[in-house]
Amino acid sequence: MKTVRRLLYKDIVGAVVLVSLAFLSLFFFIDFVDELDRMTRAGAGAGQAALLAAMELPGHFYDLFPITVLIGAIVALARLAQSSEFTILRTGGLGPARALALLGGLAAVFAAITFVVGDYVAPRFELRGDELRARITHDTNQARRGVWLKDHQRVDGQDHSFSVRVGNVGARGDLRDVSIFEFNHEGALVTRTEAERAQVENDGRWHLQTVRRTIWNPGQAGAAAAVGSVVVSEQHLDSLDWQSSLHAGVIAAAVLPAMSMSTLDLYRYTRHLSEQEQSAQVHSIQFWRKALYPFACFVMVALALPFAYLHGRSGGISLKVFGGIMLGISFVLLNNVAGHLGQLKNWTPWVVAGAPSLIYLGLSLAAFTWLVRYR
Repeated sequence: MKTVRRLLYKDIVGAVVLVSLAFLSLFFFIDFVDELDRMTRAGAGAGQAALLAAMELPGHFYDLFPITVLIGAIVALARLAQSSEFTILRTGGLGPARALALLGGLAAVFAAITFVVGDYVAPRFELRGDELRARITHDTNQARRGVWLKDHQRVDGQDHSFSVRVGNVGARGDLRDVSIFEFNHEGALVTRTEAERAQVENDGRWHLQTVRRTIWNPGQAGAAAAVGSVVVSEQHLDSLDWQSSLHAGVIAAAVLPAMSMSTLDLYRYTRHLSEQEQSAQVHSIQFWRKALYPFACFVMVALALPFAYLHGRSGGISLKVFGGIMLGISFVLLNNVAGHLGQLKNWTPWVVAGAPSLIYLGLSLAAFTWLVRYR
């Protein structure tokens, strides 16, 4: 069995690596041409354009890897079927269940790679790429990721709500252009705090720097002020600490696009939105899609296995590869359409995210069973 495993794994991994390199080379060239035009106008050279294009590769790898797994597995298995090697393996005792188990172990490795790249590698490279592009082009809006957040706290026995605006996030995670608006239980504005920079601890403590704080009569908020009385006071502070339930994880999740968040960040942010009674449908769907996306590798391997049971004369490898590409594209299309429909129809997020994979897994197993029994 070790020999069979080594044979299958070597052929499939080699084909997957080759297909992945081909796709990534194509996307690198497209991104390089696009960045070269932008860098030339900014006075930079081809080296900077190539570096920025390279930083986009982890994101492309994450998006394309299940498809490359499908195409690579089809190429390897179709080649084994064409040379009758897979037929010999079946004659030697490689039954359908054992073949599924062998490929399932390899799919688990592919799924782990997909998870690591999507959660840790791609988001960091994307953020660094945005910052480098903004620094080269001197466009501060290029890396701007402004966001509004909500918070609720008990102040002097009353419920106060806070609306927080973060202009952008620096390379080290520091917040810039921060504005905090505090409203009392009657909805009247109590304070407005503006800070040039802020550092957020894991426990939710905000360290604000270069602060300008405006206070609307703390003791008379919501009441009519006497004629001639001072209603507004203003403070200028070098630093100020503000305790909030908005900890560093929530902030990091909020300032990133939903597609760029890690699975944990999406989970934290959906919980925060639900606790603040805000709509979390979009991020809930994205969370489940992100959590279930690595398992698409299992679906892709299951889709590829029936090609090993096709006779070599039933179609060349090129025809099978074309069929694999069409299967991969249709899976991505169905996955995206299901996500948009789930947002519009307010469907259950985990059903929306898992339905395409379950449909294609069912189709692959049905085709596999039919080929084994009747062909």
